[in-house]
Amino acid sequence: MNCEIISYKEYISGSKSTLQMTNNFKTKLFWLVAFSIAMGFLEAAVVVYLRKIYYPNGFQFPLTPIESSIGMTEFFREAATIIMLLAIGILSGKNTSQKFGIFIFCFAIWDIFYYVFLKLLIGWPESLFTWDILFIIPVPWVGPVLAPCLVSLSMIALTSAILYYQEKGVDVHLKPKEWMLLISGSLVIILSFIEDYLKYCSSHNTVLVLPLRDKLFNEISAYVPQSFNWWVFIAGEILVLAGIISFIKRARAMR
Repeated sequence: MNCEIISYKEYISGSKSTLQMTNNFKTKLFWLVAFSIAMGFLEAAVVVYLRKIYYPNGFQFPLTPIESSIGMTEFFREAATIIMLLAIGILSGKNTSQKFGIFIFCFAIWDIFYYVFLKLLIGWPESLFTWDILFIIPVPWVGPVLAPCLVSLSMIALTSAILYYQEKGVDVHLKPKEWMLLISGSLVIILSFIEDYLKYCSSHNTVLVLPLRDKLFNEISAYVPQSFNWWVFIAGEILVLAGIISFIKRARAMR
């Protein structure tokens, strides 16, 4: 009887502990999402101001040259954004894989809501296939809005799997094979974003843009994106998804 009572008490204690862990996880997830959405709004607000100044008739290519002081500010603002997202991942994660997962999860939520808020505030983008400049470090990344949104959904899928199996008590450390697939896929996707610009540089003997010039984008004041290599992008996405699927299969087998 005593053994039964002890077992019952242990069972109740274990259930309470599991429930508390679940509630803590939900609370953490809520604030991670809230933080990322708030960052998305801040990013959109800055872009609204910049476009009012430099694109009063609406954003379009070719890009308008901007002063070096503004260029440097934009360069460090983008760097600061990445540092903030890394910091939230490092502070919130329990191990390297979870820290990485939280970083890309927040990045993905931020990126998606950045476009959501721009649409609400200024009615842009006109469609998911509208061209946008995605990043300027170390060269301009350009592509249809749909492409970074698809990347963000892949990020959310990976993070959801990592956090789900972490809460189930599964070892969520990514294996070298999975890291290789994720990293190689990401590099291929980045190539798809910069390929059109690199072709422009090659054909016009243009110096790669850095925000240290007298006027940022001055060297490519005639650059208009011509085509986006969806095949390269899809190849990168397939590699990333292969890494995610590999992790999920292994985690399910260990559960």
